[in-house]
Amino acid sequence: MNKYLYILVLLVVMLSCNKKTIPADTLDLGKDYYPSKLGKYIVYDVDSIVYDEFTFDTTYYKYRIKEKLEEEFTDNENKPALKLVRYMKRFNPVKSYDSIAWTIKDIWQVNVNNTNVEVVEENVRFTKLIFPVKKGAIWDGNVRNTLGEWEYSYDYINNNETINGVSCANTLMVSQKDFRTLISWQNYAEKYAKGIGLVYREIIDIKHPVTSTVTPIENIPNKQGIIYKQKIVTYGYE
Repeated sequence: MNKYLYILVLLVVMLSCNKKTIPADTLDLGKDYYPSKLGKYIVYDVDSIVYDEFTFDTTYYKYRIKEKLEEEFTDNENKPALKLVRYMKRFNPVKSYDSIAWTIKDIWQVNVNNTNVEVVEENVRFTKLIFPVKKGAIWDGNVRNTLGEWEYSYDYINNNETINGVSCANTLMVSQKDFRTLISWQNYAEKYAKGIGLVYREIIDIKHPVTSTVTPIENIPNKQGIIYKQKIVTYGYE
């Protein structure tokens, strides 16, 4: 063998032997945007406005939600899953929230792996986050259900924000839908903070008479639909 060719082959072999494979669990995929340790809880303030489609009456709802990861189990797809128990306190103007007992509202399911976070809400599975987290990444949030394609995207990542008085470092926003016309407005978005999880959720789904797209929603008469906002109050482990 040519001396120089021999040296080249030897170098390739040596470099191959020294090459290290980085385990997937040491990469920063962004999974800390949805901590999945048992006992984690987040409490939210929820405010929603419902505009009746027939009478155009307006109904206001105000309450608190507590979401807690309480149990590990194997789901019907034979995958590791977490039970997300959701508790509720209804607002009472003559009582503090601290004096009102939590009652179970519903139970959801969470699946977290190195690819995504899926949450089963009222028996409908949504792909909430994908990994690795990257600004501009796009995916179908409805890929695991039958509701039809729904494009989600990371609008921004690693923002420092204060939400409902809570400091949330390294926050991302998932834009699920943002579409306004002369007769409707749909805006669905969620925000997640590293080390916490979901810190903000907004749903605006309104139909209305023909109106300019710059008219504030509160100034539009004869609306029908819902405005829903969910904001973090506190979080921790118990």
